[in-house]
Amino acid sequence: MIGIEEQFVDIQKPKSLFGARHVQVLMLFLAMMIAYGMRVNMTSAVIAMTNTTNDNSFDWDIKIQDMVVVSFFWGYGFLQIPGGEIAGRFGGKVVIVLCIAINSFITLLLPTSAYYGDWKALRACRILLGLFQGFLYPSVHNLISKWVPLEERNRLGTIIYSGAHLGAAMQFMASNAIADYWGWPAIFYINGGLGALWTAIYLYVGSSSPRVSKRVSEEEKLYIQTSLGHVGEEKKLRTPVKATFISLPFNALIIAHSGYEWGFWILTTLIPNFMSHMLGVDITANGLMAALPYLSLYIMSFPFGFLTDYLVNKKLLSITAARKLSCSIGFYGPAIGFIVLAYAPADVKIVLLILAITAGLSAGHYTGFLLAHLDMAPNFAGTLMGVTDYLASATGVMVPTVASLLMQNEIQQKQNQRKVYEPAFNIDNHLKQLNNIYLFI
Repeated sequence: MIGIEEQFVDIQKPKSLFGARHVQVLMLFLAMMIAYGMRVNMTSAVIAMTNTTNDNSFDWDIKIQDMVVVSFFWGYGFLQIPGGEIAGRFGGKVVIVLCIAINSFITLLLPTSAYYGDWKALRACRILLGLFQGFLYPSVHNLISKWVPLEERNRLGTIIYSGAHLGAAMQFMASNAIADYWGWPAIFYINGGLGALWTAIYLYVGSSSPRVSKRVSEEEKLYIQTSLGHVGEEKKLRTPVKATFISLPFNALIIAHSGYEWGFWILTTLIPNFMSHMLGVDITANGLMAALPYLSLYIMSFPFGFLTDYLVNKKLLSITAARKLSCSIGFYGPAIGFIVLAYAPADVKIVLLILAITAGLSAGHYTGFLLAHLDMAPNFAGTLMGVTDYLASATGVMVPTVASLLMQNEIQQKQNQRKVYEPAFNIDNHLKQLNNIYLFI
């Protein structure tokens, strides 16, 4: 496997402004939104589920609540690499339909499992939810490699993946209101119902590639296939396992993916705890405040996507140079933001502003490493994404531990000075705060 520099040629672009490929992009964008909504809904729901003022509440201590929330990641990762291989063999449509359909079914069962099986059954459902959501990224990467022309890869690919953070933000903002008006089970019924509706629509309009689609015009099909070099007979290729893992560019991609995950875990773990224990502000209690970093990340994804396509299509930068530029902004920008945050005044508005800018700059990862799998080996993009995401997700285990150690000394000093902010720090509150934001990655 070798890295490639795409050479753009004059390809006749369809006159229609909205074609079959845009329908696929829209459906994948919605899939990311819905999947992340189902991933993070327990974060807010478990608070309502254990609220003793509700008639149908549960008497679960902090440890059980944490276990239920985090159990999603006990299953997440195991099916990522198989998901990429299945998508390569049978098409991305099959894999993403399985992902959303099974996740929707399990989400709809969560209230019943809690009523009749208590937290143990709920934990088992969450593990299964995470297990099958491992199909998500590999299948989406595979579908992008089939449907998105090279000239539009950055902006359309970014639009698709930005749905994840928008979905997380919307879920965080809406869950409390849903629980207040209709009860906590409605959180799961709405998420599961949206997933079921998406599945029904996608089975009708979705397709694994333009080659097998019945809803794409010949003009658009020729445009996509010519751009991607898919004209002619399609061949099934065996995954070059050894060549993959000894590839220097691919190993660099693993490091980049892991570095991003580490930085984002720091953003979502240390910062909320800093604000809670040092500034006395619990941002998880304010939906808009908690969603601010993700909204900033979503908004900033658009200029990165369109600008990168412009630079590459106009041959101002090579695709490799564009990826490196995006990664540099997406990595060094947040790093500088963290340093500035450490010296910022203890003012909530200033901290939130810096936090929003830091998260917004991290949007460079969309057009940085996230789409690089498609440049390196488009025929195996799903499998490569499964490998890097699986390995990078290991940082999620390490960062909360590091965060706890870093914060403990500062908080102890505050306690000694009798300047402890409410809520008072203890390990159970600390773990609850960590896990309440655990799923926003």
